[in-house]
Amino acid sequence: MAVPGHDPERNDNHSEKVVFVTGPSGAGRATAVRALEDIGFEVIDNLPLSLLPRLLDGPPIGRPLALGLDVRNRDFSVARLLDAIDQFSEKSDLNIELLYLDCSADVLVRRFSETRRPHPLAVSETPIQGIEREFDLLKPIRSRAGVLIDTSDLTPHNLKAEIGRWFDKNDEARLAVSVQSFSYKRGLPRGVDMVFDCRFLRNPYWDAKLRNLTGQSSTVADYVEQDERFEDFFGKISDIVALLLPAFAEEGKSHLSIAFGCTGGQHRSVVVAEKLANALAAFGWQVSKRHRELEGRDMGSAQFRT
Repeated sequence: MAVPGHDPERNDNHSEKVVFVTGPSGAGRATAVRALEDIGFEVIDNLPLSLLPRLLDGPPIGRPLALGLDVRNRDFSVARLLDAIDQFSEKSDLNIELLYLDCSADVLVRRFSETRRPHPLAVSETPIQGIEREFDLLKPIRSRAGVLIDTSDLTPHNLKAEIGRWFDKNDEARLAVSVQSFSYKRGLPRGVDMVFDCRFLRNPYWDAKLRNLTGQSSTVADYVEQDERFEDFFGKISDIVALLLPAFAEEGKSHLSIAFGCTGGQHRSVVVAEKLANALAAFGWQVSKRHRELEGRDMGSAQFRT
């Protein structure tokens, strides 16, 4: 999710890229900085703010730099961090970016419960008290973020992929497309650009032989595609997407998310998402697939480090 102020086209070969990574505790900062390290960033985590001038005023490191910062830093201060970002953004030899990892309060409560660690702002209290304090504390930083990623519904693997789409400059700079499926019962996914409703298609759920399968099964896909409305529906969506993707790419958009929903998010939406993603990939687009409700089966074992 991009927010005002981010300039995806900025790529000054003569400036050193510096990404400040922050957000509420438990939102996935550790996973994000590891992902940045994997794509070639020099990573420094929990650097005291007092050492920033010595680091950034020194000789160039020679590769992009990622700095992990949060309330656990020894001398953390919202005002001090924002002042530092403003100060170093004025330097022509530095390209400063602020990455903010956001997350809903209920998901953060669950993550702290799973890891059984106290919240750094509520060591002897309940996690929700610390989470609410931290949300209030970080509001000014959140509003300044150039890139904001909501990790509420993301696994660590998904977050790493999202980091790669935003910051991996080893790939050719072009529009990345995310195609996903979801259940309307659980609500719309966050940050999507285009949403299509698949609930009018014939439902494999009512066939006992197909109920426990998913839309990734060829048997289920065949069942859904036998709906007399499917071919026309899919053809029109393909035409719309084929028209819009080049236009968005020309406008400099770096990421487009397309979502398909059905009642349970297991069958019809998965079939259509798979088919569109495969078609776009065949035409050379950079495509990632995500099936939110299918991932939900394994979410219990996938935890972010706090």
